[in-house]
Amino acid sequence: MAEPIYETAESNCANYYDNEMMGEVMSESRNYVKVDPAQSSAEAKEEQYLLENVTLNIAITGESGVGKSSFVNAMRGLGNGEYGAAETGVTETTMKAIRYRHPTMPNVYIWDLPGIGTPNFKAKKYLKEVQFDSYDFFIIIGSLRFKENDILLAKEIKRLKKTFYFVRSKVDQDVQAESRKRYVTEEQILTKIRLRCRENLAPVGNPKVFLISTMDLGKYDFQKLVDSLKDNLSDHKWSALVESLPVCSLSMIETKKIVLKKRARVAAAAAATTVHILLLPGFSIGCEIAIMVKFLEKALTSFGLDEKYIQALAVRVNKRPRQLRSVMKSRFYEGVDKTVVAGMFRTTGMLVAKIVEGMLFAVPAITMVIAFATTLQLLTQAIEEMAEDAKAVILAAGLC
Repeated sequence: MAEPIYETAESNCANYYDNEMMGEVMSESRNYVKVDPAQSSAEAKEEQYLLENVTLNIAITGESGVGKSSFVNAMRGLGNGEYGAAETGVTETTMKAIRYRHPTMPNVYIWDLPGIGTPNFKAKKYLKEVQFDSYDFFIIIGSLRFKENDILLAKEIKRLKKTFYFVRSKVDQDVQAESRKRYVTEEQILTKIRLRCRENLAPVGNPKVFLISTMDLGKYDFQKLVDSLKDNLSDHKWSALVESLPVCSLSMIETKKIVLKKRARVAAAAAATTVHILLLPGFSIGCEIAIMVKFLEKALTSFGLDEKYIQALAVRVNKRPRQLRSVMKSRFYEGVDKTVVAGMFRTTGMLVAKIVEGMLFAVPAITMVIAFATTLQLLTQAIEEMAEDAKAVILAAGLC
């Protein structure tokens, strides 16, 4: 995409809208009159297409009974027993992998792989039968301790140069059981579990182990696991992963903010370039609103603020949906639509910017700078508002 335009728009955005210093923006924009809007539009559209269509396949494996299906459900933001959730407590009798589509991110798939605890388990054969190359990374789950087959599988995955992570499940149950002892703190219990895992997995080269509670992903090491995944995924896949994850902690909300603000730049670039290829005065705001609505609908869902998620969360925490909605203070508490987004343009700075943009519609480079700046500022503002609502909701739900 046209990086100079991005830099100019962003550097001048604060001054322009705080002080309405249009001359400053106009002066800077003259440096980019040679920008080809058609090329910029094509690049923006390509980037947006990649973000919206990237596919992510996550493989969950381990012995039967360690909580694989519960982890699959937790990653999809579903509780055990909810509609569309993976069945739990079922004895595995097949080598068939089960694919679960994410309920709000159709290109994100979480695979519940068959158990690896059979006496005749062979890592090479197992990976071939579950189609090893189909997955972006593996999560090997163990409870109490990791077994020999877990270690054999990890070694084979490592040999084939694929990424894997060890997750120690049911940590909340261990903490509850151990905490009955006198003079034992939760931190001491967690330290003890980590040491045992380290000793247990020494044959694999002392890998990181993440302690997880599928009943409450906000506890323990789930955020650390997510942060570790960033180093082994492309930017597009990382973005898809973060957007798909449930809002389980304040840290997760901050991570989503970072990702969504990066995506906002792509949406702003698409809005700024597409309409100016047509050079139609007065058409810009309509185009920007349509792109913004689409982006903000996804952002609302990612932050767990859509009606469906609020309803499900209310049931899970035994509260009424209106109790959770009552803490939302942003303009998006009833959702995202064209009317709400159009209202975001009704400030003095935005109206003046659009008047100038209309007057200069025949100078694509200048109008692109203004359109990018206005759209990006409004999207960034919306993300901040949604993030504050998300924090208020999970606090009201008692998840933090």
